[in-house]
Amino acid sequence: MPDAAFRTLSQFRTLLGDMAGPDTAAAQGAQARNAELTKPPGALGRLEDLAIWYASWRGTDRPVIESPQVIVFAGNHGVTAQGVSAFPAEVTEQMVLNFQHGGAAINQLAKTFGAKMDVHALSLDTPTDDFSKGPAMDEAQVVAALLTGWNAVDPKADLLVTGEMGIGNTTSAAAIACALFGGDGADWTGRGTGVSDEGVALKTRIVSQGLTANPEAKEDPLQALRCLGGRELAAMAGAIARARSLRIPVILDGFICSAAAATLEKSVPGALDHTVSGHVSAEAAHARVLKEIGKEPLLSLGMRLGEGSGAALAIGVMKGAIACHSGMATFGEAGVSDS
Repeated sequence: MPDAAFRTLSQFRTLLGDMAGPDTAAAQGAQARNAELTKPPGALGRLEDLAIWYASWRGTDRPVIESPQVIVFAGNHGVTAQGVSAFPAEVTEQMVLNFQHGGAAINQLAKTFGAKMDVHALSLDTPTDDFSKGPAMDEAQVVAALLTGWNAVDPKADLLVTGEMGIGNTTSAAAIACALFGGDGADWTGRGTGVSDEGVALKTRIVSQGLTANPEAKEDPLQALRCLGGRELAAMAGAIARARSLRIPVILDGFICSAAAATLEKSVPGALDHTVSGHVSAEAAHARVLKEIGKEPLLSLGMRLGEGSGAALAIGVMKGAIACHSGMATFGEAGVSDS
């Protein structure tokens, strides 16, 4: 076990604030290269911006993507005792086994785009506490989950996707979003795994109760993660932060991943500059979270599976952007007139 990079939420926040930004020289070099590629200016649209952004974090004007990593974190939530999900909590562990045996959608997508996939189950036999009655985790528990994510990132990776599995975690994500961005429970609560209208009403009520039971969540984004989140949400946040320290670009997944990531951005503005949004999901509040954190999704396919699936699919977009940027010939190399 590596030494802990931080031991308290305060130390984690300080670490976030001390992280370096993009490499401006690499960005300028990538912009100059892009201007010389054999295409009309702007002809590849957003792919050009993605390539320059990626280059700025990798520190080279001609980057490659060879070692993407997908990490799926799983956790159980005490709030499921309130009946907020269409599925029982046992499904979390069953799906972890499915991931490990290669049978889930995320396994197929990771394999398709050449990504290494890792699965981390976080204390599934010990759900978080019911956040509608008080904090989901104490500080030691949330720090342990953040460290699990931090230590799960492969330093040799050159692109990261974080996914999740946890029955009840759309309720947790809705509560976090409500704490971070305001409004009431109804603004952030959706159908999740497919609950009925009555189920949505119940989830909305539970989210509102959670905000009342945890007033500190509105005052401090990392306290929102502790009080309203789950171990898998905290682990995703830890992994995204670790990727920043290693200059590994990140593709954000859906509503749950984005809500977890938003706690970093609200704690330290700019903490998500090394990330892009892979897709906008069918969970209605996801688009609102992306607007709040200033992320324009790459894809919109009506997906709402979680697992990191939408972000994993967007690995293909990123690979395409980098292949064109780094593999295309310049006008001079190709002997093509640029006038």
